[in-house]
Amino acid sequence: MKRFTMLFVCLAMLGIQLVNAQQKTITGTVTSSEDGMSLPGVSVAVKGTTVGTITNINGQYSLGVSADAQTLVYSFVGMKTQEVAIGATNVIDVVLEPEVIGVDEVVVTALGIKRSEKALGYATQALGGEELTKAPEPNIVNSLGGRISGVQITNSSGAVGASSRIILRGASTIFGDNQPLFVVDGVPMSNTNDGTAGTGGGFDVPNGVADINPNDIEKLDVLKGPNASALYGIRAANGVIVITTKKGKQSQAIGIDVSSSITFENPLVLPNFQNSYGQGPNKDFFDYGNGTNGDGGVDESWGPPLDRGLSFMQFTSYINNPENPQPEPWVSHPDNVKNFYETGITTKHDISMSGGNETSTFRLGAGYSNLKGMVPFTDYIKTNVNASASHKFTDKISANFNVNYANSYSNNLPSGGYDGSNVVQQTIWSGRNVDIAALKDWKNLPKALPGSSYGAGTLPINWNTQFQNNPYWQLETNTNEYNRDRVFGNFGIGVDFTSWLNLTANVGLDQYTTNTNTRLAKGSAADAPTYAISGGTANRDGSEGYYDERVTKFMETNMDMMLGVKKDLNDDMKVSLNIGGNRMYQKNSFDMRAIQLELPDLYNLNNKKAGTSIYNKNDHEGQAINSIYGAGEISFKEYLFLNITGRNDWASVLPSESNSFFYPSVTLSAVLSDMIDMKSFYIDLLKVRGGWAKVGGFGPLEPSAILAVYELSELPWDGSTFANFPTTLSNSKVKPQTTTSYEGGIQAAMFGNKLRLDVTLYDQTNKDLILPVQVTRSSGVYKVWDNVGELRNRGVEIQLGTTLYEDRANDLAVDLDFNFAKNNNEVIKAGKDDSNDDEALVLGGQWNMDLQVREGYAYGVIVGPSLARTENGDVIYSDGLPQVGETKVLGDIQPDWTGGVNLTVKFKGITLSSLIDAKMGGEIYTMTNAWGQYSGILEESLIGRETGIVGDGVMLDANGNYVANNVVVTAENYNHNAFGNDIVETSVFDASYVKWRQLSIGYDLPVAWVSKLGLKNANISFIGRNLAILYKKAPHIDPETGFSNENNMQGMEFGQMPSTRSLGFSLNLKF
Repeated sequence: MKRFTMLFVCLAMLGIQLVNAQQKTITGTVTSSEDGMSLPGVSVAVKGTTVGTITNINGQYSLGVSADAQTLVYSFVGMKTQEVAIGATNVIDVVLEPEVIGVDEVVVTALGIKRSEKALGYATQALGGEELTKAPEPNIVNSLGGRISGVQITNSSGAVGASSRIILRGASTIFGDNQPLFVVDGVPMSNTNDGTAGTGGGFDVPNGVADINPNDIEKLDVLKGPNASALYGIRAANGVIVITTKKGKQSQAIGIDVSSSITFENPLVLPNFQNSYGQGPNKDFFDYGNGTNGDGGVDESWGPPLDRGLSFMQFTSYINNPENPQPEPWVSHPDNVKNFYETGITTKHDISMSGGNETSTFRLGAGYSNLKGMVPFTDYIKTNVNASASHKFTDKISANFNVNYANSYSNNLPSGGYDGSNVVQQTIWSGRNVDIAALKDWKNLPKALPGSSYGAGTLPINWNTQFQNNPYWQLETNTNEYNRDRVFGNFGIGVDFTSWLNLTANVGLDQYTTNTNTRLAKGSAADAPTYAISGGTANRDGSEGYYDERVTKFMETNMDMMLGVKKDLNDDMKVSLNIGGNRMYQKNSFDMRAIQLELPDLYNLNNKKAGTSIYNKNDHEGQAINSIYGAGEISFKEYLFLNITGRNDWASVLPSESNSFFYPSVTLSAVLSDMIDMKSFYIDLLKVRGGWAKVGGFGPLEPSAILAVYELSELPWDGSTFANFPTTLSNSKVKPQTTTSYEGGIQAAMFGNKLRLDVTLYDQTNKDLILPVQVTRSSGVYKVWDNVGELRNRGVEIQLGTTLYEDRANDLAVDLDFNFAKNNNEVIKAGKDDSNDDEALVLGGQWNMDLQVREGYAYGVIVGPSLARTENGDVIYSDGLPQVGETKVLGDIQPDWTGGVNLTVKFKGITLSSLIDAKMGGEIYTMTNAWGQYSGILEESLIGRETGIVGDGVMLDANGNYVANNVVVTAENYNHNAFGNDIVETSVFDASYVKWRQLSIGYDLPVAWVSKLGLKNANISFIGRNLAILYKKAPHIDPETGFSNENNMQGMEFGQMPSTRSLGFSLNLKF
């Protein structure tokens, strides 16, 4: 950061214009036209120069100008910019008028075309950059939750560098990506996740758009449906999020912005543990001793009662007195898991400089974020640099460029899923007697006892060496290193042939390289990946040690050219037309090499186990899309607007017989309040809109899908190479998926814009979805890609804004904004998949639990063994234990509705902003409950510990009739039977939640104070994110969880890091 700071100081000094030749001083006062009150903080600048100042707390200013200065420019947030000729006077008082809000707002639509909001025939929603930085998130996706109607956000976990997933208006494809396209300054940006996270292990990495620095964002426009995004063609079926970054402004004095923030993170929710019984089975504990049982018997918590004066030989016996180990008190450690997590610390620093004159603008920015995780030995560091400039060579020719560099790095991203490398999974199997803190200084601990199953005599001691690693050793030794370098940006030229005819040409680039490596030390009680063995004995024994190196490279270029026409046909009718073309080329590669280790602690590909070979995997592929498009608008008297768009794509991913497809849209917008004077009814705005659109996609198809691509593998006995023929093929008749959307809405504002309403109804059908269809195996393949699927989404989105109170004289305003969305999702048609049964397609799962797609259900149903029940719904018991019933649908992952409430209070220089959001309905499967109950660590497992359990249900009597169950069983046997793998139903819960998502309290220091320090503005704020879960039904976890943003395996919790509560402060300075 010191280098960045010095760079900007030097640039600022170069940009300062000396004003020693001033000829006179202009003074004056700036007030508001609404109430006549003075306006502090108004920017006053000499047009075409960088000379300027700001008004003081009384709205007064004083500015020295040169003799040739002709015009002053007055600008202020929320007010119209005004230009005033200087003339001969030395006193210029100015009255600024408020910006017209709502219908005349400019919206960035598809392909970067800027249009008046009143002309749009579809729903959009925008967020200003300041909304994204009030309580900043490292990942901009998380900042959208609760603010945008119809948006579903899933944060994979509370780990540093965790990915986030965003869905607009439900799933649009069964397989393939369901997330929207991100476009930054006109350039599509990959949101791919290069991690390995899944139910059985692996690690998550940041999704692609996490590389964007929130402080560089000027505005974010959400184009929710196909009606809004049809001009993007085949890539727009899931909607589009258009991001506009900050640029320098014309006639803007050079300004420097500096911001810093620090936040502290702690777990938002942890399981409710019992603290009455310790490690062991059947109320027994196997002493550590004699070098034969160095694991306490089991890692469950069905052992002897705690805090009753008992003593046993435990692992701490060998830590506290290694020369003469003695039995240690058998006591509980209620906060052992809580204290394992450290306070995470996130620091963020940004600096930028911008300015401009009548012909040129520029902006330079840099950002640095450092995240120290709650989990020991985890971190995430991100560095951003942004540069943009524009220049008007003549009145007709201009050019601009924008380039961004981002580097994100981590020494260790924590593992997840159900695997011994995941320390959260370990806490489910740590006895309540375990003093986890005693394991922290692992380098100085005794080694595991010779009788231990893994790492005997080499690894640090632990509470159970048969199944678990010392968690601190695990985190510092078995690491997932990550590094991504990225460059994205664009260069454009514009030519204005006439006042009504222009041409623009742009070239855009998005390119990154991701490097990761995974280390698994010899002796680890964890599984190695399935591909770890190449030659030698094929097993996943992590005790052999493992190391891999992965390199992912991605590049996408876009070349656009567009001709624009904008002409008034007469006084009433106007027409605009944009015609252009696009050439997209994308290539990516994945290279991986992995080994098992010969020598311990040497992580090098040359250190492969004797008798094995290096596992190699190399994937290289590319694709292209050629497009032509057009968009036309006809308006009548500025209150009736007809818009028609069309785009034709030719995609290389599809067979040549069907790779051309056309996507049209038609929308109509009518501003009724401009047709008829409605002021007498206190109606400021009344607009109706409607439209139809058709877009497409290619779902799960990869560039190589239309080819018979062989995969090279190695024989396990001698390492020789052979080629595998693919088991799933495309066919020449595969065509694009299609999404047809109907949308209508109404927008209104009343009582001087103090009441604002926007309602949208939509009906979206996704047909010809590409799915793998089973074929006769005698053909040599298992499945063929074909257009056999169909999904439907229907819903409503409501945005309601109110200004509850406003007193301009006392600078007080209270605003309350609501958003609500309900989406009904249904799978109309689905293919067949023999991996479970002939009714479903399996998206993923673990053990006996599947996430499936079934016809007639919502997308993503949780399927697994249920509790056996009678026709009356009574649970059936045998020998006192609940019985396994049929495998059936136990719930779905789709919410019934989502919403948010945002309160903003402004008083003098104080601004309070509070956000609450909710997701109601849907279900989630939680592994924490399944194995936490099984292992006896959760508080519910205390039921019947002393008396036994009589389950509520029925059993068969000697005559074969159902009677009330009366058989007493131990709590241990009951929980072993009712939870774990066998019965999934008992760990499926309602996924509803209400969260206090954000709080910020900011104070703008008085202008009179900060101006003495050479500042234009200074703000200090208290900030908080994820402050509390106000309501939830799923026990022990945060139901807002997932694995990663890259797949559709949602609605499952498998030991993700707990989500975080973040509290801190920020400081923002403007020079």
